[in-house]
Amino acid sequence: MIEGEWDPFNRNCPSRQLLDRIGDRWTALIIEALGDQTLRFSALAAAVGGISQKMLTQTSRAREADGLLTRRAFATAPGTVEYELTPMGQSL
Repeated sequence: MIEGEWDPFNRNCPSRQLLDRIGDRWTALIIEALGDQTLRFSALAAAVGGISQKMLTQTSRAREADGLLTRRAFATAPGTVEYELTPMGQSL
């Protein structure tokens, strides 16, 4: 066990909070799929095989709130949404 301030086994540790954010089933796959490119919703869903529309929407919005990616919605019919990693997301 690691002692001191940076102990990932302690739920209050900043490193644990980061792991909780990026360690879910879909986040790593979304980040990898985006890489250094911008993808539309359907292209991102195709790149991350097996993810439902609901999970892609929930996960991407949560990672947007965390500052890891940007989501741009365009007023088109049907609606167009594009995703791109922020510099912080690219640093992962």
